[in-house]
Amino acid sequence: MHDIDALNALFGNALTITESGVSVSDAAELASTKMDELVSAAVFGDDHAKEYARWLIWEIGQAVGVRASSIHDLYIARGKGLTHGFTVPAMNIRGASYDTARAVFRTAIRKQAGAFILEIARSEIAYTDQRPAEYVAVMIAAALREGFRGPVFIQGDHFQINHKKYAVNPEPEVAGVKALVREAVGAGFYNIDVDTSTLVDLSKSSLDEQQRLNYEVGIDILTEVRRVEPNGVTISVGGEIGEVGTQNSTVEELRAYMDGFNRTLPKGMTGLSKISVQSGTSHGGVVLADGSIAEVKLDLDTLERLSIAAREEYGLAGAVQHGASTLPDTAFHNFPQRETAEIHLATNFQTMLFDHLPDALRREVYQWLTVNAKDERKATDSDEQFFYKTRKKALGPFKRQLWSLPDDVRAQLAAAYDTKFSFLFDELAIGNTAAVTNRFVKPAEIHRPMPMDATPAHAAAPDDADLSD
Repeated sequence: MHDIDALNALFGNALTITESGVSVSDAAELASTKMDELVSAAVFGDDHAKEYARWLIWEIGQAVGVRASSIHDLYIARGKGLTHGFTVPAMNIRGASYDTARAVFRTAIRKQAGAFILEIARSEIAYTDQRPAEYVAVMIAAALREGFRGPVFIQGDHFQINHKKYAVNPEPEVAGVKALVREAVGAGFYNIDVDTSTLVDLSKSSLDEQQRLNYEVGIDILTEVRRVEPNGVTISVGGEIGEVGTQNSTVEELRAYMDGFNRTLPKGMTGLSKISVQSGTSHGGVVLADGSIAEVKLDLDTLERLSIAAREEYGLAGAVQHGASTLPDTAFHNFPQRETAEIHLATNFQTMLFDHLPDALRREVYQWLTVNAKDERKATDSDEQFFYKTRKKALGPFKRQLWSLPDDVRAQLAAAYDTKFSFLFDELAIGNTAAVTNRFVKPAEIHRPMPMDATPAHAAAPDDADLSD
């Protein structure tokens, strides 16, 4: 059902749709299979249906209080010592995104959690075939489907400068990140992690010189973020001092970066809310020949010292830990105890998805990888290592199949995700954070014009619309 008139009729009298927005008279209708049909159009419809479905999802969210928001004010409150004791999970939703996000919001409702982030990295946007406008629509639709109410924090993770491309020709590489910023912010990404840590040059003699390109190019990109952010929104922006998977960060490096950053920041411009560091993890973990993951040597003392310095010396929420998804379950309770501001989680959710695939589909995926990812295979890779490292590249080409898994498989996967997210929310102490989130975060009401050529024939005139919540 991807015809625009059919989409207008989906919710019957529960919605009144006009060119100036949407009003909702029966919110219960939003948490039904009708939302499944609407989000399907937003992802798989033709261009007109996609654009209209995404607009409709956004406007429904505005009407009922499910709005893309910035976590900036909550993080600055944490930097001032006004709240503490929890670690925000930033979860990269890669495959079967609607069902995965629904499990996140189900858990949030049960736990009364508000301090959590849904994110996607620059690289993931490409290989999962999820441009920002689609990603935002799917996340908001998942929240509506589960009956969640409150701000939805959607983040651009690792909006990263490629070091090799920058070395050859810096201007196009920086321009590419800025273009992605414009696209993402326009879609509703009001949280952006600017990652110029790839430009850190450890061959330089002083810490300031090592970090100089990192903070100078970072501010160049930050300036673009501030230029395009909507009225009433201060986008939460994170910086990064140590590339994940390399040597551990130090407090001295943090100071060199932050002092240079603040010295260079244009007068009157809002700076960072957090800072990402390296303390022993790597993205995706290190896979061994048998397919198991090597033990991670996480330096919690370093992470704690960096968080303290970030808060006490610079007023940030604290340090951010990337690559945490493959840590053992026994590690997660340490993050709130050490007052880590945020951790990033991705690979384990992907592993759970692949573990639940029907055997025939998994074989098809692996056959596809054997042909299409063969250039990424090292001579020393076992099959287990090769498929583990490359299977994320199949998420885009197999997106429709992953959205259309058999009902029994979807139910089993949903139960597994519910268990995992419940565990993480408990260990990271974000239960009951809805209250503190709502105390500091006041989501802006941002309406968008109805797509051209999509005016519903039966819609009420704008003057007749009741756009109140």
